Amino acid sequence: MDEGSFSRVGVVGLGTMGAGIAEVLARGGLAVVGIEVNQDALERGRGHLEGSTGRAVKRGRLTEDAQREILGRVALSTDFADLGDCDLVIEAVPERLDLKRKVFAELDRVCREDAVLATNTSSLSVTDIAVTTGRPTKIVGVHFFNPAPVMKLVEVIATVLTEPDAVARVAALVKGLGKTPVTIGDRAGFVANRLLFGYLNQAAGMLESGHATRDDIDTAMKAGAGLPMGPFTLMDLIGLDTCLEVLDAIYAESRDRRHAASPVLRELVTAGLLGRKTGRGFYTYDGSGETEAAADEGAPPVVGIVGVGPLADALAALCDRAGAQVRDSAADLAGCDVVIEAAEDAEAGRALLLAAAQAAKPGAVLAVTSVDGSVIEQAMATGRPADVVGLHLPDPAGALAEIAATVLTGPDVADRAAALLARLGLTTVRCRDRAGFIVDALRFPYLNDAAAMLGAGYAGADAIDAAMTLGCGYPTGPIADLDRLGPARAVTVLRALHAETREPALSPTPLLIEHVTAGKPIR
Repeated sequence: MDEGSFSRVGVVGLGTMGAGIAEVLARGGLAVVGIEVNQDALERGRGHLEGSTGRAVKRGRLTEDAQREILGRVALSTDFADLGDCDLVIEAVPERLDLKRKVFAELDRVCREDAVLATNTSSLSVTDIAVTTGRPTKIVGVHFFNPAPVMKLVEVIATVLTEPDAVARVAALVKGLGKTPVTIGDRAGFVANRLLFGYLNQAAGMLESGHATRDDIDTAMKAGAGLPMGPFTLMDLIGLDTCLEVLDAIYAESRDRRHAASPVLRELVTAGLLGRKTGRGFYTYDGSGETEAAADEGAPPVVGIVGVGPLADALAALCDRAGAQVRDSAADLAGCDVVIEAAEDAEAGRALLLAAAQAAKPGAVLAVTSVDGSVIEQAMATGRPADVVGLHLPDPAGALAEIAATVLTGPDVADRAAALLARLGLTTVRCRDRAGFIVDALRFPYLNDAAAMLGAGYAGADAIDAAMTLGCGYPTGPIADLDRLGPARAVTVLRALHAETREPALSPTPLLIEHVTAGKPIR
């Protein structure tokens, strides 16, 4: 064997993930030994391998000859002794520390002294596993993402005990398999899960508090943040039990309340409602599909826009595309269906909104957009708070409008606001009057977590971005997002969230404040 290469690799545990790892290795031309606890489990593993490669054949991504070659490279066994000639063994059993330690004790017994042993844990401490073995210097974390044959990211985790050569060899193997390795230290959740699950858990808490509905939160994060799926759809896909395990493992290390699992998540898991695999989680999966909301076919509204700046310009362009009439002087506001305040700060917005409230006809919707002041404070200053809603466009050029009702907003006013905005071609979601509405309240704490990770030196900007784009399917990474949205906007929203909740994790990280002060992008 070449000094730096692996030619024969074992995989212990052939569930969906383990079988996927075995397939990736066999596709890369390596001889693979797949181990399961008993014959029934082994046959299920064989089924995973045959099913996955069979689907690739049907889709034209593999020939039948290539499938036979791949399957022919995988030897299946229930005897750990068959791992004796392996250069590298990857453990992929369920996320239980006691079970993983038991597996590694057996690997210690049967594997060569120079063999490298790796764990595919997604959240547990690699060090906790390594110290119970007789070869802690040769224990590495190698975290593949599901489905392993498709996802490009692999996190390679080194403990303080791991030999650098072992880490380098595993990273080289991963790269040779066509994946992108990100080499990092041993922290619960590593990069991708630590960032992802803080956001998912916050979404669950947002639902539980009654801030917004499940559907509106999912819609907001897809239409407003550009994510491939909303947080509740994603949690159901991952499995709520897995989500809970990951959060508990991260919280045990971090003691950060962002990772203290939401009670609603724990309740669903206790009830056995685990998501897609059980037919019900946050959603119910009965094959009926989602019902599309009927589009509002009314004529475009007459819109008043008060204020100047990029947001006012974006709103005017939106109205123009929809064929809506736009009026922007106090004398012309009397006939408007909706008047939108588009000032650049809360104080200026309050003055503009007061003038608009005096000029607008009774029943016209008054919409507040300034993000640095609460909607109710702006509403009280108008003298007609029942007509006031908050309006937030996470991306002024995008398709999402968030509508926030206050405790004084009239019963039908938010409904009318949604209908009017729908006539402008916008997708609307509702929430309560809270800082950040939905999208920014979820997005900026996640970006803050990434900035804190970068500032602590745990991972570089490129590694953090790769973890989220290649491991989670995000369109852009968090550091790139911070530079796109601007550190100043991030700090403004985070300070509003922190002032409202007094939650330490929502205070902007020093790295963000430093870059705002310097007027410099993060990267």
